[in-house]
Amino acid sequence: MKQYVIDELRPADYEKIRAYLDENLDASGLDDIYWMPLDQDILSNVQAEHTKCQPFYFAIDLEPTIMACELLVRSKNIIRCNCIGYATEKQRNWFIRVVDAIFEKLEIKT
Repeated sequence: MKQYVIDELRPADYEKIRAYLDENLDASGLDDIYWMPLDQDILSNVQAEHTKCQPFYFAIDLEPTIMACELLVRSKNIIRCNCIGYATEKQRNWFIRVVDAIFEKLEIKT
């Protein structure tokens, strides 16, 4: 699995991140897994056409010492479809910037 990983989180940082994610993102129903919605403006052509599969998300797994962000674009509505797949370069860069902005907002140095 391709991921963007931030490791060596300190306990206080983990708590700040968890509180932020709890407040701002959808919980997946699995412990410590969150859904970050993909910006509609950067959908691929196939994703834009697949309105029944929308909205699309990235999964974030937050553990006490690590935050692992999958670079797989998923849908809550369907598991297998040709619109589900690894992020495009534009989507990947957008996601990494959003995650980095969360750390900056929370004043967490990585």
